[in-house]
Amino acid sequence: MNKNNLYRLYSAAFVGICLIPSVLMPFIKPTDSKEKRKLADKPQIKNEDGSLNFGFFDDFDSYFSEHFAFRQQLVTADGRLKASLLGTSPNSDVIVGKDGWLYYGETANDFLNINTLSTRGINNIRHNLDLVERYCQQNGIQFIFTVAPNKNTLYPEHMPFNYVPADARNNLEMLTEKLSDTSYFLDMKSVLGSAQSNIPLYHKTDTHWNNLGAYVGHSGIMNKLGREVCPVGSSWTTRNDRLGDIAAMIYPSEGAKDTQVYNDYEFTYQYQGHFKALDDIEINTVCEKGQGSLTMYRDSYGEAILPYMAECFADAKFLRSVPYTIDGLSDRVLIIEIVERNIGNLQKYAPFMSAPQAEIPDNADTIDGAHIETQQNGSYMHVFGELPENITGDDITVYVTADGVSYEAFNCFEDRLLECEGETSDRGFSLYIANCEGLTPENITVSAVKK
Repeated sequence: MNKNNLYRLYSAAFVGICLIPSVLMPFIKPTDSKEKRKLADKPQIKNEDGSLNFGFFDDFDSYFSEHFAFRQQLVTADGRLKASLLGTSPNSDVIVGKDGWLYYGETANDFLNINTLSTRGINNIRHNLDLVERYCQQNGIQFIFTVAPNKNTLYPEHMPFNYVPADARNNLEMLTEKLSDTSYFLDMKSVLGSAQSNIPLYHKTDTHWNNLGAYVGHSGIMNKLGREVCPVGSSWTTRNDRLGDIAAMIYPSEGAKDTQVYNDYEFTYQYQGHFKALDDIEINTVCEKGQGSLTMYRDSYGEAILPYMAECFADAKFLRSVPYTIDGLSDRVLIIEIVERNIGNLQKYAPFMSAPQAEIPDNADTIDGAHIETQQNGSYMHVFGELPENITGDDITVYVTADGVSYEAFNCFEDRLLECEGETSDRGFSLYIANCEGLTPENITVSAVKK
């Protein structure tokens, strides 16, 4: 065979291999995606209203790139090659660490101590939590707030060598110091860091703590409450039966590779109502062995801790919804858990509770030019907005006066309601006024005190 024919054969083979995913696409259905996102839908020539879809070719490009044959196998091969040979990730949401550890890309800023909240932002969060604590004290509620640390906060030694933190404090460090004199704050980083365990408390290829880490966190919460912890049986065992959520982003076709930790305790709690999975927005449980009532606002870190908490309370409600609904709670335990990377959300979405009435201090200034909006929410009036830029300072309390009555506001910037979703501001305010209707911004005055 001469050289030209060899080149032709090589070129034909190369093109043929490249065409295989496209040619087989109609015949091989894609497997369920494990990449923590919804794949693109099949493009339509017409929109729902019958008009032509002028974005058809863009939609088709997205659809094809996410549905070609053997996609997950090829993505996995690409991920393995780049991770093994280059120590890099093909996905910006994944950080490839040392010794097989993977980290979530969104935690990079916290680890590097960059793009942190301002002093005013941290003070806003303290103010907001203090308002919740005040309500709880008035209604016989035992309140605990805690932050689940990012994995690279607890296990920084496996991060890539080129990730060098700045000489500054991150959000968790600043907030921990700010809340150190409160009775409601549980320093979960210290709880986990002081645990004596030769087994890591977080998964190597997943964002979250494992069952043992969740149990250590549960024990810290119950100790803070002055209550007995959930039993764990006689022993802990490990099994490699979990595909980590981060690993699924770059190795979607692989089976379970990560280690999960189990104990042999037989839980007795039962689910009430419709239950599908531990990531449900609302989960209700009852347990004959438990005592008291619990409401726990949690995120995905709450999934592993839920069984231990449910076993300890006669009735419990676990919620992932925002805003937190505080009004109506009484004579129970309230826990708010949030992961470190989402600390900034604590100055968004004011809790749904009756704003506390307040006497405006003599040193308060009436604010001209504040952006004020109102929205009816059942029998409550939601008042929210933003202070003008000239209202500066690191610690500010906002008061809203309506129909001659003054209320203390949460320092929350309602980005969604203000039609600027994703934006942040330290100058937001938000509150719910009970039994109020027909209130308009023209009937409202805003005052502020600089501490």
